[in-house]
Amino acid sequence: MLKVLLSPAKSLQTESECFLKPTVPLFEKQAQDVVNKLKKMTPKALSQLMSISEDLAQLNWSRFQNWRELEENPDAIQPIFAFSGEVYRGLNASSFDKGSIEYAQESIRILSGLYGILKPLDGISPYRLEMGSKFSPKAKQKNLYEYWDNQITDFMQKDLKQSDVIVNLASKEYTRVLDFKSIPNTVITPVFKDYKNGKLKTIMVYAKKARGSMAHYIVSNRIENLENLKGFNTDSYAFDSNLSSESEWVFIR
Repeated sequence: MLKVLLSPAKSLQTESECFLKPTVPLFEKQAQDVVNKLKKMTPKALSQLMSISEDLAQLNWSRFQNWRELEENPDAIQPIFAFSGEVYRGLNASSFDKGSIEYAQESIRILSGLYGILKPLDGISPYRLEMGSKFSPKAKQKNLYEYWDNQITDFMQKDLKQSDVIVNLASKEYTRVLDFKSIPNTVITPVFKDYKNGKLKTIMVYAKKARGSMAHYIVSNRIENLENLKGFNTDSYAFDSNLSSESEWVFIR
């Protein structure tokens, strides 16, 4: 199976419905520790920590105050449907049938600053917390990378079968938390480039959507064989063998 890594989104659709029964996030207890420390911060401190406006800081301060574990949260949302932004527009999970949603639950893993790692159907409270935040619930740690590092890598080692291949569609900010050297599985990082003014460039807004579109392609087509991933052609992207390496696959348009 191809195991797809995605980053979360900063924006949320908090009115999204749970299509299937929410699952419990693996690191929910650790997330509670993170929230407990965040609850003690003022909106102004959150604004500085997260480099966001006062209004957004107030919104997220309220979210942390009202954060609940799944068992106590009748209004839980699910990442695959609640996260918005270009990646999740490309993923277009609302178009999945039940079988595809269940396949996504097995194949997609979403790295998270608050929850560590999420499955698509995990029941979560609304939040915003970047993995790169210089913050940790533990006094001797400088940031969330130090907090989550071993926990997420250990989980991935257990979550992966020997034959699984990781398709890394997450941003560098999030994949920094993983020690890929400790994971024996093959890792492929797709890169998406567009011609602009006669030169190939990574245009981030397009690349983000393409990451989500590739995740959609894997799920909707039940891609199990890595070679078949080279057939990805959504939005006119095409695999370029000359620009690609063993671990970095380049798709251009």
